[in-house]
Amino acid sequence: MNDDQLLRYSRHILLDDIGIEGQDKLLKAHVLIVGAGGLGSPVALYLGSAGVGHITIADHDRVEATNLQRQVAHTLGRIGEFKAESARQAIAAINPDVTVTPVTQRAEGALLDELVAKADLVLDCTDNFATRHAINRACVKHRKPLVSGAAIRFDGQVAVFDAGDAQSPCYACVFPESELMEEALCATMGVFAPLVGIIGSTQAAEALKLICGVGEALTGRLLMLEGRRMEWSEMKLARNTTCAVCGGIHR
Repeated sequence: MNDDQLLRYSRHILLDDIGIEGQDKLLKAHVLIVGAGGLGSPVALYLGSAGVGHITIADHDRVEATNLQRQVAHTLGRIGEFKAESARQAIAAINPDVTVTPVTQRAEGALLDELVAKADLVLDCTDNFATRHAINRACVKHRKPLVSGAAIRFDGQVAVFDAGDAQSPCYACVFPESELMEEALCATMGVFAPLVGIIGSTQAAEALKLICGVGEALTGRLLMLEGRRMEWSEMKLARNTTCAVCGGIHR
């Protein structure tokens, strides 16, 4: 690290659990964020400000006026721009040393597979089950840790699924693809603005911990927030050995 970086990241370096070694791990890391909306905004800003060296942001949507109530990476002046590109500009304004690769195509199929394979860690900041399951399958295939978040109305949840850990469930163990689930969209259900900031910030914290090897990750646990009471609860998650996605990878 040069003198400017030692100054910029000094508050991390002062933490015994991170120090220069941990900060160096962040600078060398490559993280994939899928979704640059309500959850992806705080994730991108915190990972960028923390000095994650390479951030790929995949989102094919464009910034709309209704996004600005909660998607803090975007501005009035960037309405109409791709969210991935807008988030790149937001990170650059805070930390221009970070390499940000915006991907403005839908992250699916061969493209998603390629993006996951190149990353050290993946953050799912999307808002639909089909994409979440596709991301999970790619993470299991390439044995990449996945930090998953969701938020709707006043309710949010965060979990870590680590395909490299023989004890960790995958997303499909907890939310089987075969089970029909009602899709709740913020366009019709609404979402409390600060909720996505709380959940996204928690996702960012888990990602930084995983990269640095700090503390205990949320692997095998589902952390849930009921925002009206600001009440957190936790559920232990068990791996399903017959899971259609990860059931055979640790046999």
